[in-house]
Order: sequence, then structure tokens, then C-alpha cells
Amino acid sequence: MSDQPYDVIVIGGGPGGYVCAIRAAQLGLKTACIEKRGALGGTCLNVGCIPSKALLHASELYAEAHGGMESLGIKLGKVGLDLAAMLGHKDKVVSDLTKGIEFLLRKNKIDYIKGTATLSGDGAVAVEDGKNKSALKAKAIVIATGSDHVDLPGIKIDEKRIVSSTGALSLAKVPEHLVVVGGGYIGLELGSVWMRLGAKITVVEFLDRIVPGMDGEIGKAFQRVLKKQGMTFRLGTKVTGAKASKSGIALSIEPAKEGGKAETLEADAVLVAIGRRPYTTGLGLEKAGVAVDKGGRITVDHRFQTNIPGVYAIGDVIAGPMLAHKAEEEGVALAEILAGQSGHVNYETVPGIVYTWPEVAAVGKTEEQLKEAGVAYKVGKFPFSANSRARVAAQSEGMVKILADAASDRILGAHIIGPDAGTLIHEVVVAMEFGGSAEDLARSFHGHPTLNEAVKEAALAVDGRAIHS
Repeated sequence: MSDQPYDVIVIGGGPGGYVCAIRAAQLGLKTACIEKRGALGGTCLNVGCIPSKALLHASELYAEAHGGMESLGIKLGKVGLDLAAMLGHKDKVVSDLTKGIEFLLRKNKIDYIKGTATLSGDGAVAVEDGKNKSALKAKAIVIATGSDHVDLPGIKIDEKRIVSSTGALSLAKVPEHLVVVGGGYIGLELGSVWMRLGAKITVVEFLDRIVPGMDGEIGKAFQRVLKKQGMTFRLGTKVTGAKASKSGIALSIEPAKEGGKAETLEADAVLVAIGRRPYTTGLGLEKAGVAVDKGGRITVDHRFQTNIPGVYAIGDVIAGPMLAHKAEEEGVALAEILAGQSGHVNYETVPGIVYTWPEVAAVGKTEEQLKEAGVAYKVGKFPFSANSRARVAAQSEGMVKILADAASDRILGAHIIGPDAGTLIHEVVVAMEFGGSAEDLARSFHGHPTLNEAVKEAALAVDGRAIHS
């Protein structure tokens, strides 16, 4: 670690923080990255995106082996579950990737500092690692400390039986009945994991629909698919308390609207997944005078600078979707701005993906948003049941939906539920990034037979000329 002042100090080693640090170093800025977890990668790599995807993938294979391949003529004998090995695979993936990021910091000559950082003012940061204290100076300080789960009043999380998303990644055994509180991305993904491994899943959601930010038509189709797989839903329902005993957990629930009858839901485990909040604990924002909004998010301008000169913020601690790739792009843009370049993030093209099976992916506006804004639009839809590649793979559930401006044909949004939706959405992201139209997608070559042909057909359907439906 150098004794000389830094050009950039990044507080937080998650997707936004370490990417910002690497890009800053590539641009010749003397950079340090401070992380208190003791492992780089942030929530996403350590207890979020990556471990959950490892379990989603493994559980998908397990479910397929339990009869999902019989229609293809593949019969297997008795299939067993080694949960410890599955969790071990997840942990190894995380460990290998965190070490990989540490290597990248060394490769780019970035000082990786383990400890808790606090803003001291005037470009200074105090760092404490439990034993020692030090003070660092920088021309620019970047806050990239991510987010934490939101607690639910009346429920105490012990990460054993009543868990957050972190505890749900490491349950000691498959619960007979897991209640998921919250019908968003995280709860549905983790609920899918344990359902495939044998648990009964009940989703309790305060609103009258799951994934409320999703296009309404796609959201309804998504719920139908999950219900067909065995997931039970209690919508328009709130949780008021939880009492744990040796026999299980008694969850107190009642209708979200007043006047309904309260009841008790018995479970072996409860996952609380009602959202996330900016994590700024211990940073000393108030003392440093850094402004935050009512939601606790740090307020920044278009160049990611806070109200305090020289202090910047990116990722989950500022406004916008709490997604790793959004934080990464902000980290790159900010590093380029600090190096005198013109970094920019197009928030109209941030994709969102739910990694259930089938997957759900979206970019841009929903129909509801366009109607509310009074925008005239056209819709093109194409079902995977009419896509040859989906049919041969016996994965024909879902559809592609494209929304385009009625006058200009510019793509305003796309929504996909189906096989590999999270991969398919990116050709639409690229098209939208260049201001592309539905006609541009429709006229582009799409190899046959591929799932991507469903995107082409949906683009053709915008103008009422899909070939295969």
C-alpha cells in the first residue's frame, strides 16, 4: 500500500466498486479499493447473484433427472440428492471467482485494502481493520457499498429457519414447507431452487400480483407457469408476525386490505425477500454532509458526484435498479469521467432477468408504462410453441413480446418469458442502444433453427407479418 495520495479511492469491492477501480487503473489513475467483507465481489458474488445461479443450475439438472427427460426417451434409475455436495459446488464457485477478482486488482496495480472505511472530510478516508487504523487521501472518493436486505417488522431473521436471501443459500436441509415472503425476483428464484429439491413453496405477497415492476401480461404468464410447477401463491396478503418453536414456524398472515380474517400458516422455514435498501452504515455520511433522499439513497448529479465535491457514488446506493450490471456500467462511466473522458450510462436499456426456468427477461418500457405516459405504440408477440428449436428441446413455454413506437417503429421495450430469455434479451438491448426499430430486428439474419428466431418473429409481428404464427 502506497503512502502517497491516491487519485481514486473506491469504497466497496462489489461489481460497481471493483469494476470502477479496474477501469480507473487502466486509465492511469492511482487507485485503491477498500472492502470490509474480507472477500471481493460484494453481495452479488458472495451471497447473491452467483451462488443463487449455481443452485438454480444444479437444481434444474436435478429436476430434469427426476423425470424431465422421459419425453425425450431418456430414462434414469433412482436419482439422489447430495445437498452438501451441491452447496459445496456453490461455495467453490464463489471462492474461485473472488480470488479471480483479487488477481485482477493485483494485475492492474490497485491497492486492495481490507477494512471499514469512514469519510473524514477534505478527501480523507479513515480505515479500520479491527486492529489498526489508517488515514488515506484521494482526489476522488467513490462510494460503492451496495445494498442489504430489508427487514420485515414482526419477524426476526436468524438465518437458520427464518432467513434472508443469504441464509436461503445455505439451508442445512430441504424444508418440507418453505414460505417465501415477497413475490419479487429474489424470492421466486430461491423458492424455485428449493421447490425443485422437494420443498412445498408458498409465496406470500402484499400486492395482488407477483413481480410488480414487470409487464402485466408477462407477469400473469409467469405466475401461471410457476403455479403449474407447483408453487402456491397468497396474493394481497400481509405477514404480521412469526413464532418459532421446535415443531416449526407459525406465520401470522391476514389480507392486505382491512377487514379480512387473520390466519396462521405453518412452515419449516421462512424466507423474507421483500426488497433491498442502500447499505451506507458506518460511512459517516451525515457527519461528512453527504445528502441522501427519503429512501436512504445517496443523491448524485449526472456525473455521479454527490453534493460534496470530490465524493461520488454508484450502484445500489444511488437511484435506479439494484442490479450488478447497472453498477458495473456506472463504475466504468465514472472512472472515465474522472480520467477526463465522457462516460455515460443509458438507463433506458438496463435489462432485468429472473433466472427461474423458464427465464423471464425485460428491457425498456412495459405496456402499462406506455399507456400511463400516453405513448402510441404497436405490439408484436410470438410464442415459443411455434419456434422449432424450443420444440425440439421440449422447452416451448412462453413468448417474446416487443413494443415499438407507433409512428417511428423505434423499439421501446421487450419482454420475454421462455428458454434462455436472459440471453435472448441482449440482441434487443443492442438494437435499442443504437436507436433501432422493430424493422431493423425483423430484417436482420437469425440463424435457423435458433431460439433467437422467436425475437425476429416478434419483431415481424409488430407490423402484423410474422411468418410462423
